[in-house]
Amino acid sequence: MSNDPKRPSWVPEGGGEGFACSVMDGVAAGHDGIRSYKTAGKGKKKSKYARPKLTPAQLAEGVLNTDRGILGRAITLVESNLPAHTDEAQDVLKTLLPHTGKSIRVGITGVPGVGKSTFIESLGYFLINNGYKVAVLAVDPSSSKSGGSILGDKTRMERIGRDERCFIRPSPSGGTLGGVARKTRETMLICEAAGFDVILIETVGVGQSETTVRSMSDFFLLLMLAGAGDELQGIKKGIMELADALIINKADGDNKRPAEMARNEYERAMHYLQPSTEGWISHAFTCSAIKDKGIEEIWKVILKFKEITGESGVFDNHRRQQNINWVHDMVDEHLRNLFTRHPKIVETLPGIEKEVADEVLPAVAAVQKLINIFEG
Repeated sequence: MSNDPKRPSWVPEGGGEGFACSVMDGVAAGHDGIRSYKTAGKGKKKSKYARPKLTPAQLAEGVLNTDRGILGRAITLVESNLPAHTDEAQDVLKTLLPHTGKSIRVGITGVPGVGKSTFIESLGYFLINNGYKVAVLAVDPSSSKSGGSILGDKTRMERIGRDERCFIRPSPSGGTLGGVARKTRETMLICEAAGFDVILIETVGVGQSETTVRSMSDFFLLLMLAGAGDELQGIKKGIMELADALIINKADGDNKRPAEMARNEYERAMHYLQPSTEGWISHAFTCSAIKDKGIEEIWKVILKFKEITGESGVFDNHRRQQNINWVHDMVDEHLRNLFTRHPKIVETLPGIEKEVADEVLPAVAAVQKLINIFEG
């Protein structure tokens, strides 16, 4: 087997070194022994299994037809950071935009170990067996050293991972604020256009990802544990004020009574907090995701939320405000990229950082110096 990497046939024009994907020759009959997958050698006819390049119109058509292969390719396109992909991705999104907005978007967060993936699988299993099509957008934390992610959520959700009525898309956080993938919003729109009527967005459960997912979801669920010493921590206002419902998970076996006691504590605390959504009163509930108990009741709460906020106009107003905030977020990101890629900033930043580290230059003065260089 050759160790010489080759560029795949579907690399976009102008991809350059920024497109990191490569392919390598396999064994004579393919890794699985199927001759038809043998890599074409030099001067030989191109394999009939080479993936053709699709136009934005073809990608959009495939998404609208719920072609899962094309759906994955469209999401990969909008997740790409290559400038060569940006215009194509926006063309796809413009075509799909009239077909979006018909789903209910549920954000789900909680500390690591609270059972987010198990809860999502249990809720998703209930939903697809009641006629819904479910898309799960699971964001995995990226390594601060290698930038890589395990992307293991699809593997853990075995019950729904193979069902055609469910689409699971694990994505690396890419180091963005709060650990939420930068393109999660675009991915959500593509899934809506493909006909998925419930979008479940899982946070990595660290940092400020809760705030970011709250800004792109209709209903926000906070999962908590009983008996883990976090009741007082959970009662702190920050995270609880974001939640439209608080769920004590793993309420089964010997943990059932502690879970109910924790629910009572949180329920009392939530009476003193500002409501997350205008016209809606948040409550605490218990469930056992591993035993599928309490899942139906939680879904009824979500439907009640949509009914109440829909009738009052809060639901639509909330989404309109989210779209406006989305524009501001992208402007902030674009300006930051312009700043960090500016040739003079790239040239002078290391020296200024050293001065700050050596306590020669105050941080505020360093920032002003960099801004003056950028403004030229």
